[in-house]
Amino acid sequence: MRSARFRRTRRAGAITLVSALTLTALAACGTSSSDDGGGSEGGSGSSDPAAPLDPKTKVTITIDCMPPAAKAAELKEWKEDVAAFNKKYPNVTIDGRSTPGQCLEPPRFTAMLKAKSQPDVFYTYFTDLPQVLDNDGAEDITAYVNDRTVPALADIDPNVLGQLKHENKLYGLPTSNYTMGLLINRKLFEKAGLDPDNPPRTWDEVRTAAKKISDLGDGIAGFGEYSAGNTGGWHFTAQMYSVGGDVVDASGKKAAFNDELGKQVAENLHAMRWEDGSMGKTQLLKWGDLQKQIATDKLGMFLAAPDDITYMVQQLGADYENFGMGPIPGAENTLAGGNSYMIKKGISPDKIKAAIAWLDFQNLTVGEGQFNWERKKRDDLPVGLPQPNFWLNESKKKDDAARVQHATMPVENFKTFMDNPVPGKAEPPKAQEVYKVLDNVMSGILTNEDADIDKLLDTAEQQVDQVLATQ
Repeated sequence: MRSARFRRTRRAGAITLVSALTLTALAACGTSSSDDGGGSEGGSGSSDPAAPLDPKTKVTITIDCMPPAAKAAELKEWKEDVAAFNKKYPNVTIDGRSTPGQCLEPPRFTAMLKAKSQPDVFYTYFTDLPQVLDNDGAEDITAYVNDRTVPALADIDPNVLGQLKHENKLYGLPTSNYTMGLLINRKLFEKAGLDPDNPPRTWDEVRTAAKKISDLGDGIAGFGEYSAGNTGGWHFTAQMYSVGGDVVDASGKKAAFNDELGKQVAENLHAMRWEDGSMGKTQLLKWGDLQKQIATDKLGMFLAAPDDITYMVQQLGADYENFGMGPIPGAENTLAGGNSYMIKKGISPDKIKAAIAWLDFQNLTVGEGQFNWERKKRDDLPVGLPQPNFWLNESKKKDDAARVQHATMPVENFKTFMDNPVPGKAEPPKAQEVYKVLDNVMSGILTNEDADIDKLLDTAEQQVDQVLATQ
């Protein structure tokens, strides 16, 4: 939508950092001291876009979403990475930008694009590509990215890279990815006589397990769902994908959820809510609500991405040991998304090369930067979640082994999820507007026992068709 795109209205952040690692005043994510796209500041860069950055090149690049001071360990690692990068590229100044709060707030991001004030290297969700291109905001980096500038390029999942392409042109490089699965509370599974190492694999099994968990009483819900703040529509989409359906057709111009599969999803949720009483009485939930419920042992399971677990441990005081994951029930497809960095349209070729060199070191090298799991363990940061993981081939083997070796959590709790990957499917066009409409379907189902499902789907179809017609 971790995100998760809609979930991704959270985490990241803060302050200006130069290569000497001197902190200066806080600067907003949307501001940039970038030049107007001229040449380098005094180096001997190659004119060949496919050539790697010349280590002698002198250039400054502004970069979005440096960790904030409040995230001391993450900021420490950022500084270490800048220092390591500067050993190879001593004349590249990394000018980090961040905000005290969220790095990527959608209204601010849109305003930044329209004002052309984004940093040279700016953070995006996968779903932001159409908006970025509409505002002519990102450089086509196809010619700059190859196995010399990004040595592990062949080991990056092409489906992940594909979400950063338009008309076969590459506009970004990934920093994280996610696919949705079924997150469970292991303690409640055991209390209900269920096997936490074998989470439900079908929606019928989810319904049965949810009823057993809710029968524990004490206000415990077996299964939870969102129905507000666009998150209901996001999860309705995930459920449609899981049973082989879609919410928008292949043309991208018509709704596709008002069919037998859409009715099946809606009727199953309605039955769990009103016939089984297994979804709890409190509804109109949005992101953060289900996390609080499951972290306090009041919810048995819900659809989520793995990094929800980190949020619940770090922000809500939960324990890693209490959670597990399985693949999304149905397993036909699962909703996939993630985050990336794009490079500002119009900056100099040397800046583009410096940006790609930094992103390769920081985000795309097994054992370095964000994938330095040994360091993360030393710094008491989470290690062992199955995602982000966009690696294939030898890179995947090496990275997976390091995650297990340096794990700070019981990785066996996620074995069912890891051993049964489900094909990821991108979010629909105009995702947030579509989700807003589908919120009404979810809220109607979960708050009204007498909901007319056919009417809810008919109305939503008409409204989504109108949204898509404005592309």
